Amino acid sequence: MFRLAATLLLALPPLAAQALCTSDEVPPVGTLVERFTRADCLACWRDGAGPRPTADTLVLDWVVPGRSARGAAIAASDDAMERLGWLRQRAPSRATVVTSRREGAPVPLRIAHGDAFNDYVGTSIELEAAGSEPWHAWLLLVEKMPAGADGSPVPRLVVRKVFRPDWQGKDRGPGALAETRSMQVPARSRPERLRLVAVLQDGRGRMRAITQTECRE
Repeated sequence: MFRLAATLLLALPPLAAQALCTSDEVPPVGTLVERFTRADCLACWRDGAGPRPTADTLVLDWVVPGRSARGAAIAASDDAMERLGWLRQRAPSRATVVTSRREGAPVPLRIAHGDAFNDYVGTSIELEAAGSEPWHAWLLLVEKMPAGADGSPVPRLVVRKVFRPDWQGKDRGPGALAETRSMQVPARSRPERLRLVAVLQDGRGRMRAITQTECRE
């Protein structure tokens, strides 16, 4: 279970003690709320209304490119457009919310990341007992922004980078699926605020896992 974390830490330079943030012992989440906001809709970004996270609900913020980069509330992500396409949603004129609920028993999906170094973060994702079914995973590098940051009146988990492991192959073995990847820290992001979120769907499109990391000393 800890081999990916060990690999991750060994890949880092021998500086001071490195932090390791994992999904271990983090309660599974049953509902995912994805809020898509157009980057140039300042009123949307400054609106404190809308869904709030709970013990069983995770709220993510995606920033969709606007018509113009001028006046943008926060840097947009092209990955937001890909995610909208996956969810079969159109780009919002202002903002839109998509809610997904986990089906069935939680799947043991483990994620981990280390400290940022030279503008990169080492990350890992592992699905135990994957079987031969095709899986669709999204590993999201998010920034945990407090209320007041960039003019937002509410705390947000803003998606900054996306990695999608190729777990759809038919010729793989029946054991665990695992990936390690360095993800770049975007400009203007605060490295100490970065966390990971992962969502997993099976071959029939059912949401099977929603997990996130916590950093413990």
